[in-house]
Amino acid sequence: MSEPNEADVRAEVSAWLKENWDPNLGLVEWREKLIDSGWGAPTWPVEWYGKGYSDMLGRAIDEEFDKIGAVTVARTGIRNLAAATILVHGSELHKKKFLRRILTGEDTWCQLFSEPGSGSDLAGATSRADKKGNKWIVNGQKVWTTSAHHAQYGLLLARTDWDVAKHKGLSYFILDIEQDGVEVVPLKQMNGHASFNQVFFTDAEIEPEFQVGELGEGWAIATTTLMHERRGADGLRRWQEASDRKGRCYEEEAEEIAHQLEPYKWYPQRAGRVDLVIERAKETGKNTDPAVRQEIAKLMIMAKSAEWTARRARAAQEQGQAQGPGGSIGKLTSSNVAKQAAHVHTMITGANAMLTGEDSPMDGTIAEILVSFPATSIAGGTDEIQRNIISERVLKMPKETRMDADMPFRDVPRNVVPDR
Repeated sequence: MSEPNEADVRAEVSAWLKENWDPNLGLVEWREKLIDSGWGAPTWPVEWYGKGYSDMLGRAIDEEFDKIGAVTVARTGIRNLAAATILVHGSELHKKKFLRRILTGEDTWCQLFSEPGSGSDLAGATSRADKKGNKWIVNGQKVWTTSAHHAQYGLLLARTDWDVAKHKGLSYFILDIEQDGVEVVPLKQMNGHASFNQVFFTDAEIEPEFQVGELGEGWAIATTTLMHERRGADGLRRWQEASDRKGRCYEEEAEEIAHQLEPYKWYPQRAGRVDLVIERAKETGKNTDPAVRQEIAKLMIMAKSAEWTARRARAAQEQGQAQGPGGSIGKLTSSNVAKQAAHVHTMITGANAMLTGEDSPMDGTIAEILVSFPATSIAGGTDEIQRNIISERVLKMPKETRMDADMPFRDVPRNVVPDR
């Protein structure tokens, strides 16, 4: 079935907003109304609160919301990854229980993937889920878990079979974070923030209905989650911003955004702050230095190329192409831009870039860039992982030799040995 005309859709949503938008409604009350209309998540399936529209029409609808300043459904944090994964792989129960509350913002999520003993080798996860009676019992540890300290639910990748190859022995679960068997411990970063957490599982319980997909499908389902995460790192991520308009709905949304985005407030520095480079060069007089000018030009070319690459990927998505390994191109490009930006900031600021605090350049922003940008090369899969994905799945080059690809995971040498 062909999509409706964009102009007609804009007129329809504009008329609906004119009749229904009220900034004095409570935030959840407004979102409930919005969800029922289908305009809150128009790209979702009709049977799950959407209208089945393309991303292109979804963006047009967002523009109509922006025109009058109407509040949208919740879009911050890991909840977007949870929704994307559940829509593709979740059961009817998962969709009924979680999708609506993701849109209202009543539930907060985290992603329980990385582990201290396996680094970027996600398939080497050793946190285990064992079936005992009618429940899954989880033991192990996760790390670098953003927002776990205020999450209700986690997307968990755990090992359920030690006697098959490592990619085949993983299963995917939805875990209740607030139970007694889960301990969340914040990690202090070198930039002074504490966005990440260690999460320890000691006989944590999962009801069988909260297994996502079939046993052994965890790797494939995690790939869906990661593809959406990497697409969000391509430089075109749209963060929700609080409005200074008056009304209960605006005020409650501002509180929600401040709470949800607190762990991410250093992310602009992580990306390198390309937007500050020209201003800083002029302030310091480095804009007349030919060597600095050359590196600035290189950075601006890289940044603009990255933007075009991201827009091309988004255009393909709007035309109906599914999320794929191409997201790794945007992820790797953003990492390269951040590295070059940090290099340029160092050239411009010199030794003063090492100073922190109020007396340092831009109240410590430059120093924060320099200690934050390495995270871009790690989070969501290291640069090396992205290069492998691009070479093998985009360019169709021969796969890297992996000695443990077909070996039973129980026999794979590693730092953590399971009970035998």
